[in-house]
Amino acid sequence: MPATPRFRRVVRIGPVQVATYYDGRAREKHTATCTAPRCGFSADYDSRTAAELAARTHRCRVR
Repeated sequence: MPATPRFRRVVRIGPVQVATYYDGRAREKHTATCTAPRCGFSADYDSRTAAELAARTHRCRVR
């Protein structure tokens, strides 16, 4: 069973949280996840800049 990733450098940009973690192959990855109810937006990126840009430009479709 794979280990749960330990998130670090967690910041919140609007409803989106951006965090850094190491994947199963010891590579640093960055994720952007929307915390709004019923939104479902979540994406992994190789660079922190790309994850933060996705967080800044994300618009929830569910209202």
